[in-house]
Amino acid sequence: MPLGALRRSPLVEQATQHLRDQITEGQWPVGTKLPAETALAKTLGVGRSTVREALRALAGAGLLEARQGAGVFVIATEPDEGWPTRLRRAAVTDIYEVRMLVEVQAARLAAQRRTEADLTALRTALDARRAAAAGEGDAAFVDADISLHAAVVAGAHNPVLSDLFAEFVPALRQGLIDLLDMLSLRDREPNHGDEAHAALVEAVERGDGEAAARILQTELDETLARLHRL
Repeated sequence: MPLGALRRSPLVEQATQHLRDQITEGQWPVGTKLPAETALAKTLGVGRSTVREALRALAGAGLLEARQGAGVFVIATEPDEGWPTRLRRAAVTDIYEVRMLVEVQAARLAAQRRTEADLTALRTALDARRAAAAGEGDAAFVDADISLHAAVVAGAHNPVLSDLFAEFVPALRQGLIDLLDMLSLRDREPNHGDEAHAALVEAVERGDGEAAARILQTELDETLARLHRL
């Protein structure tokens, strides 16, 4: 596809797409050095700042690499799939298995590192989960459940663990809502899992990391088994 002047906004997005098309369609094979910014700007009919932003976006996607003193080179013809994209495409059971690895260790660390503020947050989250159980909506209950688990992870005081857990939440949320709906778990037990969650909070509160890890492992194992049966 030949390059042509761009006439509509947003210009950065259009410039990025035009350059991406040139790369993915093989007009600029891997190893090719791109024309200078001034040449690209003239061809596209935009300013150099627009081209610069487009090149930065394509570098972020793993298609281009800027080499100091040499220029910008094509290093791939297909963009890298980021972590969020992979999670959106993954099976909820696969995500859950990784979640278990992250969260069980986080519970163990939370019992060792929790502060008074963390304990207050845990108790508040447990109360909120119980309050949500009194309602009729599965989505609100799942949100309250996830908030309690997030409070446990936060108590570990490891920002990487917290970031990993946050990445899982969107895919986990819908999977858990579907699980409650399909198995009608809350029809029989509106506050499903309350005893285990209360025991988890108590274990973290008394600083018993092994108990916290064991309780959470058992609870997550049971949920994963149900997901596998769907």
